[in-house]
Amino acid sequence: MDIGGGTQDILFYEEGKPPENCVQMILPSPTRLVAQRIAAATARRKNIFLSGNTMGGGPCSWAVEEHLRAGLKVYATETAALTFHDNLDGVRKSGVRITDHPPKGAVEIPLRDVHLPALRKALKPFQISLPQAFAVAVQDHGFNPRGSNRRFRFQYWKNFLQAGGNLTDLIYLHPPPSMTRMLAVQKDIPGAAVMDTCAAAVWGVLCDPAVAEMLEEGLVALNLGNQHTLGALVRQNRVWGIFEHHTGRMTPEKLKKILFRFPRKALTNDEIFQDRGHGCAYHPGYSRKKGFQLVAVTGPRRSLAEGLGCYLAAPHGNMMLAGCFGLVAALKAKLTTEHTETTEN
Repeated sequence: MDIGGGTQDILFYEEGKPPENCVQMILPSPTRLVAQRIAAATARRKNIFLSGNTMGGGPCSWAVEEHLRAGLKVYATETAALTFHDNLDGVRKSGVRITDHPPKGAVEIPLRDVHLPALRKALKPFQISLPQAFAVAVQDHGFNPRGSNRRFRFQYWKNFLQAGGNLTDLIYLHPPPSMTRMLAVQKDIPGAAVMDTCAAAVWGVLCDPAVAEMLEEGLVALNLGNQHTLGALVRQNRVWGIFEHHTGRMTPEKLKKILFRFPRKALTNDEIFQDRGHGCAYHPGYSRKKGFQLVAVTGPRRSLAEGLGCYLAAPHGNMMLAGCFGLVAALKAKLTTEHTETTEN
């Protein structure tokens, strides 16, 4: 399951079955569905009570702001309120009232990134059962009640690069304590493997055979998501550089300049951050002596790269499931690596 800001992309992967014959679904993202329910309550002039779990913000956060601007009340549990900000004092100052008890007359709206009961119900008429194992991608900024969320999230990428940039380190069976959104997913689906959506997209790009052929030479894997844009310099099984920006601030001309400078190690962290993006970083040992000519792009906003000479990656012929195929590939590689290390020890 690849949970984005616009869609949630679902693949029922079965080993040995052609991917084209595996059940596939593209549905509205959970945050959009919650936003619609909040907007409906706003239209009916009803106060709301947000329960459930911590989830992705974006549309649902904007809907809460509209609800408050309409002069209506928003109540939320502490866990649900962390969807909007890691600093609960800031959430309270915005007008949200934090409580564990649903006020009388308020419409209760549960928050969560994954809703297995709803999925199970939708699949039942087609005689499809939920799988035993799950891998879920969400974008997690990390728990940071003080300071810049953009800087804190990008520090995660910097730490990853400094630790070696190994691709298999991007998927977790046990996520770091700071990754509260990933932990929330595991609360709803115990035992699920979790990954960042941008990392899943990078892995998905590499599932395209034409891209995989360029791994020895090096390439730029580019994900143009509905909310975030991420580029990664990938060679062999390592990531050598990363930049991350907000897609809403991206234009074809700006993207062209970034893609020219990024592999040349000429793109700076400050210029991306000052443009309201997250940042840019390189592995200390990165040197572009050759390679990195190919830019392989995926994501629902890939039209921004039209005319820039990029290769449109489509793993197993399906661009919208790039993140899902990336999850499968990453989890397989992770389990294989851990099995090998256990056997050797």
